[in-house]
Amino acid sequence: MIARAPYLFLLLILIPDLYFDRHYWRHRLSPGKRFLYWLPSIALVVYTLALTNVKNFIPDNPTLLYIYLLLLGLIAVPKAVFMLCSLTGLATCRLFRTHKNYGNLVGLLCVPVIWYIVFYGVFIGFNKLEVNHQEYSSTDIPKEFDGYKIVLFSDAHVGSYTERNQYVLRRAVDSINAQHPDLIVFTGDLQNTQPPDLYRHMDVLSTLKAKDGIFSVLGNHDYGDYICGNTAQKVANFRETVSREKQLGWTLLLNENRIIERSKSHIIIAGMENDGDGIKFPQKGDVNKTLNGISTVIPHKGGSDAAPFILMLEHDPSAWRRKIIPDGRAQLTLSGHTHKMQFSLFGWCPMTLTGKEVNGWYEEGNQSLFVTAGLGGLIPFRFGSTGEIVVLTLKAR
Repeated sequence: MIARAPYLFLLLILIPDLYFDRHYWRHRLSPGKRFLYWLPSIALVVYTLALTNVKNFIPDNPTLLYIYLLLLGLIAVPKAVFMLCSLTGLATCRLFRTHKNYGNLVGLLCVPVIWYIVFYGVFIGFNKLEVNHQEYSSTDIPKEFDGYKIVLFSDAHVGSYTERNQYVLRRAVDSINAQHPDLIVFTGDLQNTQPPDLYRHMDVLSTLKAKDGIFSVLGNHDYGDYICGNTAQKVANFRETVSREKQLGWTLLLNENRIIERSKSHIIIAGMENDGDGIKFPQKGDVNKTLNGISTVIPHKGGSDAAPFILMLEHDPSAWRRKIIPDGRAQLTLSGHTHKMQFSLFGWCPMTLTGKEVNGWYEEGNQSLFVTAGLGGLIPFRFGSTGEIVVLTLKAR
C-alpha cells in the first residue's frame, strides 16, 4: 500500500513541518528544540521508507501497517489540517488587511476533533455492528416467495480480525444466524490478500446456516493480485481461496446461476465475478455467461408465464451501470466493495462526490441496486459508517 505512492505519505508528513519551521520554530526556538519538534516527523519518514520495502500490498504482519496509519492519524493529519487552516487565515488577513489569524484558532480546535475521530474509529467504531432491515418489492417475485428473507453481508476482510477483536466476527455470524434466513448471500472480499487470512476463522464462518444455503461471489481482494509473486503463486492462491470457500459449505458462483424453488415457482440467484475498472480492480464479469440458460420467461404455478426474478450478486457496484443495466434481465443486484468509505460525518460520505453508487438503494427503470456498507475492512477503522449485515425481505407485489 505505502510502496505504491510513498511520496504522498512523505509529503503529508514533511510539508506541515516545513511550514511550521518557517513561520514559527526557526525564529523562536533554539536548534536543539527545533530538532525535538522535527523528531516525530523524522521517525515517521523512517517508518514510511521501511514500509516501502514491503513487496506485498500490506505486510505479512499487518499490525505494522495499522500502527503506522494510527501514528499518521494522530500526528501527521492534525498538523496538515492545522497548516491548511493557518494558510486560509493568512489569506484572509491579506484579503481584508487584518492582523489576527483566526485560522490558527480553528486549526487548534480541529486537532482534538481529529484525535477523537481516530481513536473512536479504531477502538470503538470498527467493533460495532448494525442490523439493517430492508424490503424489496416487485411484480416479478412469485407469491410463494413473498416474505422470503435474505441476509446479505460483504467485505468481511477476515484477515483484519485478530485475537483481540475476533469476537466481532463471531458476533456478526451469530447475528446472521439469529435472523433465521431463508438464504445468505456474501458479495466478496472474504480475505485481505491471501488464503492464510482465512485459516483461523474457518470454524466460525462454517457455522453460518440458512434454509436454502449460502451463495457467494469473489471480490477484488479474493483473486490473489495483492501479493508480489509470479503468476503461478497467484493462481495457486486463487485456487486455494476458491477451495476454502467451498469447504465452508458455501456455493461460490463464478459467472454462474442457480435456481431456488418454492412450490414449482422459481427465483434465480446469479453470481457474476468481480467486474471493476480492469486497471486497479479485476474485470472478470461476464453477464451473458452468468445468466446462461435462463429463458426470458419461466412458467409459474398455474401455467402463467412471467419474467424470471433474478437476484444478481456482484462485488463491484460500478458493474451495475456498465454491464447489468444494459443487459436488462436482473431486476435486483446486491453489491459491496465501497465500505461506504468507512467514514462519514452526520450521515454524509465524501465518496458520494464521485457520483458513483456508494451505499443504499439505486434505481434505473425496473432494475434496482443495493450497496451495503460491508462488515469489516482491510484497515480496522470505521467512523460514521458502521459495519452491517443486511436483512432483505422480498415482497411479491
